[in-house]
Formats: sequence, structure tokens, C-alpha cells
Amino acid sequence: MSSPEVATATSPTEPPAAPVTPAAAEPAPRKEKSRGLWSDAWYELRRKPLFVVSAILIAFFVLMAAFPQLFSSVDPGYKDLNRSLTPPDFGAWFQFGQGGQFGYDVQGQDIYARVIYGARASIVVGVCAVLGNMLLGGFFGILSGYLGGWIDSVLARFGDVFLGLPFVLGALVILSTFAPVQSNPSAFRITSLVILTFIALGWPSFARIMRAAVLSTKQLDYVHAAKALGAKPGRIIFRHVLPNAVAPMVVVGTITLGGYIGAEATLSFLGVGLREPVVSWGIMIGDSRQYMEPAPYMMAFPAAFLVIAVLSFVMLGDAVRDALDPKLR
Repeated sequence: MSSPEVATATSPTEPPAAPVTPAAAEPAPRKEKSRGLWSDAWYELRRKPLFVVSAILIAFFVLMAAFPQLFSSVDPGYKDLNRSLTPPDFGAWFQFGQGGQFGYDVQGQDIYARVIYGARASIVVGVCAVLGNMLLGGFFGILSGYLGGWIDSVLARFGDVFLGLPFVLGALVILSTFAPVQSNPSAFRITSLVILTFIALGWPSFARIMRAAVLSTKQLDYVHAAKALGAKPGRIIFRHVLPNAVAPMVVVGTITLGGYIGAEATLSFLGVGLREPVVSWGIMIGDSRQYMEPAPYMMAFPAAFLVIAVLSFVMLGDAVRDALDPKLR
């Protein structure tokens, strides 16, 4: 008797899964490179028309101050009494740099050339005063904010002495007391005295700004971690505190630069700031106040350049402030 055949149920075979090739795999998402404070601010600034316009104007004034001979071939100190109070020659606008575009003053000096060369003194005074205030005020602000204690109290009271004196009044007192008494003092001595006056009266404001920034920065976690790891105070200040506390100083310095240009023009107009042989917009405005009726162009052109320069730095400061402060974006 034959054994029954055992029937085996065969299940249908499934097709093997296709192997995953590298080409079929999804590409990993590209990680964006994290930007720091300054790179992020620069990214924001490039998208602001206010920054672009102000930067172009400031670049124009800086180029005019550094290389005035590119814009005018006329000596700003040359006098020709035969051209005294000659009005602007609109035909001279097509003869670039030859003079006469803005007319001539009472001594026969070319106003166009003096406006061009006057940018150097105004910008040099503003830039040097701001840099000096940032260095001096930043140094005292770091000491006051980081060390604290009696050092903070002494520096605060010392700065209050200068803050209690109005800026223009203090500048009038200092410049009228220490101004050179010679009939023709050197341009370097006059300009240096004005810069030192602005630094002496302006550093407490920068020190307060730096002190507030240091007080908020030194409480951050990475500063405490650096202290716990045994980092020295100098390394903590220059490596961790200063790079994050300098941003408010840059904003205030940019805006203050325009204010210093205006303050220099004000003091020169009053006769206690820059004087001959220095050429500045303030001196030109002061010399033209007696000729407003017969020759209004003597004041119009230097005043227009002064207003545009001050406005450019103020607009640049506003744009930089908005870029460095994430809350204002």
C-alpha cells in the first residue's frame, strides 16, 4: 500500500526589495553657516536704502577730503580782488575744476575750491574726536563696568564733572583760554586744540555707554564659564566682553561724528574754533554773515555741504543702530 502523497501548500513568492542606491537616497539638507553679530549686521545693512545712500555720500565726502585736487585745481587761498563778490558762473559748471562755479567771496577767493578743501578740516576733526572719545571713554567704561566698587564710583563722579558742563559753553571756555595768541598760528596746532577739546568734553558719554554694555555682557553664561575655567581678567575683557559691548559705541560714535562736524562749524562761526590758515565750512559761513544781502551764495554753498554731511552721518548711524539691534528690525 503506497503512502499517500503529502501535498505541501506553496505560498506565492514576493519579489525582492530593490536595493537603495546612493543616487536614489535623498540629499542631506545643507546647513547654513551661522553668522555672527557683525556679519549679520552687514547682511541687513546691504538691504537698507538708507544705508546705501548715506554710505555713498560719506564716501564722496571722504574722497573729497582726502584728494581735493581731484575736484578742483584752484588754490583755495589765492585772492584776486578784481573778482570780489563775483556771482556764480553757471557756464563754469561745464569746466570742471577750473573755478567760478560757486562764485567768489569778498577777497576774491574761489568759493568752490574753498568748499572742496573745507571738507578736510571738518571731517578730520569729527573722525579724530570720535576715535579719541571711543578709546578714552571705552577704556574708562570698561574699568568702571567690569571692576565696579570704588573704582566705578570715582570714575562716575569724575565724569559727572564734565557732563555737568554744557558742550558749547565748555568748548568756548577751553578754546578761548588756550587758543593760540599768534596772528597766524599753525593749522596743526589749531586743529589739534579743537580735537582735544571735543575729547575732553565728550568722553564721559562714551564711558557711560560702554559701562552699561559691559555690565550687561559680563553677566552672560560664557563669561561666567571663562571665569570658572581660570581665564585672566584681561583675556575675558578683550576676548569675550569687548567684542559684544562695542556695538553701542559704534552706533553712538557714528551719530556723534555728524554732531562734531556741526559743532566745529558752530565754534568756527563764533570765532573760537578753527581759524585761518585752516579752510573749513564753519569759517566760510562765519565770513559770509555780513554779506547775506549782496552775496547770499557765500553762505548757501558751504552751508548746503555742511547740512548734507551731517545728515549723511546721522542717517548712517540710524541704519547701523537698526542693524545691530534685533528688536528694531
